[in-house]
Amino acid sequence: MEMTIRLARTALAKALASVAILSLSAPALAGAGTAAAPAAPATVNARDAAPPELRLWVDARAGTGQPVHWVAEGGVYEYPSGRKLFGMIGFDSSRVIWPAKAGDPVIHLTRKTFTYTDPVTGEVLREYNGKPVSPIAYPYQMITYRLENGEIMADVEQGTGKAVQMIKARDGIRYRQLGRDTVAFTASIFLDFPLPSGARYDAWENYDFFIHRTGTVDEPHQMSWQRFGALPAWAGGGKAIYHLVSWRVESEAEFPARTLEWARTSMPMWLKPPADVAEVRRLQQDAAGEGWAK
Repeated sequence: MEMTIRLARTALAKALASVAILSLSAPALAGAGTAAAPAAPATVNARDAAPPELRLWVDARAGTGQPVHWVAEGGVYEYPSGRKLFGMIGFDSSRVIWPAKAGDPVIHLTRKTFTYTDPVTGEVLREYNGKPVSPIAYPYQMITYRLENGEIMADVEQGTGKAVQMIKARDGIRYRQLGRDTVAFTASIFLDFPLPSGARYDAWENYDFFIHRTGTVDEPHQMSWQRFGALPAWAGGGKAIYHLVSWRVESEAEFPARTLEWARTSMPMWLKPPADVAEVRRLQQDAAGEGWAK
């Protein structure tokens, strides 16, 4: 979740990628997470011309035009005892910009935020043991997707001023078919790098997205996220296991009630993704701008 750090995506085996590409092209998954595909138009746009596995991923993750949201709920567990320390809730808001030219990278604009909750009552935590609890919040991330050598690559741009980062994907997102009606997209992240304080940051995260054929389940876009790493300083440090389940909603009306209340009262900016690349460039200019830590 801590995306200010360098990301590294799991290498995709060539044989598995080849199988996945063939499977995704098959009629069994032509409608996974989407409506039935219409007849090809006379003029093919960049989205229609995209390889099926890339189109399926982008449509599910960022929508096809109107903003979409992924809401999440879960918990944080002490390691190795397994005792639940906190709950977590959060969401991201996304939109997609397909390129004018087929084959050029697809742009995914997103904002995301998550916060900790009381493990028993579920109330949002504002402080813990006398220390303020800060939500995890990114006013923007700009992700570009491309298909390269049979792999979905995702480059991430984030940060402000001199701290703007372009995190180039080193490996692809793994994708594979599960049965007739589901495609799984997996990104594993292995983190180990020095911090300015002299300490070292090391953690492991794994994202599993499950995209189902429309009509087979109530919500065809689902995700499970796990993390093993250090707790934030306000929580006292130590190692913990994080786990969230997430699903896509099309509007605020579909948010869980507690998440929507928190979003509207504390994080209203995050209910809408960046409007365009120009807004991202404005956010990059000033680290004390809206949404960034003052």
